[in-house]
Amino acid sequence: MSDEQPKAGRRASIGARRNPAAEAAIVAAARDLLAERGYAGFSFEEVARRAGAGKPTLYRWWPTKADLLVEVYAGEKAAVMRPPDNGHLIEDLVSYTRALWSFWRDTPTGRAFRGLIAEAQSSPTAQVTLRDKFLPERLKDVRAVFEQAAARGEIDPAAIEDLIALYIGFNWFRLLTGRIEDDPAAISRTARLLATAGGPQ
Repeated sequence: MSDEQPKAGRRASIGARRNPAAEAAIVAAARDLLAERGYAGFSFEEVARRAGAGKPTLYRWWPTKADLLVEVYAGEKAAVMRPPDNGHLIEDLVSYTRALWSFWRDTPTGRAFRGLIAEAQSSPTAQVTLRDKFLPERLKDVRAVFEQAAARGEIDPAAIEDLIALYIGFNWFRLLTGRIEDDPAAISRTARLLATAGGPQ
């Protein structure tokens, strides 16, 4: 029997077009597995078993486990975080950063994200996923924060891309060195430095 035909205990797949029920089951299984075993113990075999889906279905929809993690991460993050608009860049950066660090600490996919970064250093496929699939979407919120500040005249619009790179560097440095406990003072200092660096010349 092909993967497209239902088996007992297995959800039906409809090829490249995703079956919403199967997709939801797979994403939920992936989230649960990440919570239990982290990124190192995350496998398509176990996700497929828990979701009642065939491995070929997972590989059609998510070519690698990094792709599946990115989708689960995006869904969880979108559910709990929005780009702030407090009317001031420093306040926006502080509130967004504190929420981001909390997400990294307190959710299964947030905790697994460090594993994806580590894998991307030795796997070209994971590196492509991180660079070309993860970052463009995940940076939209941060870009919105800086664009709002530019519209208010707080920073030079030409500085936005450099400020994003500096902001990401600060956050990933803290993540990869295990220092993402809530630290409003350090976050505020960095936010002020970014606002000053991006100020109109």
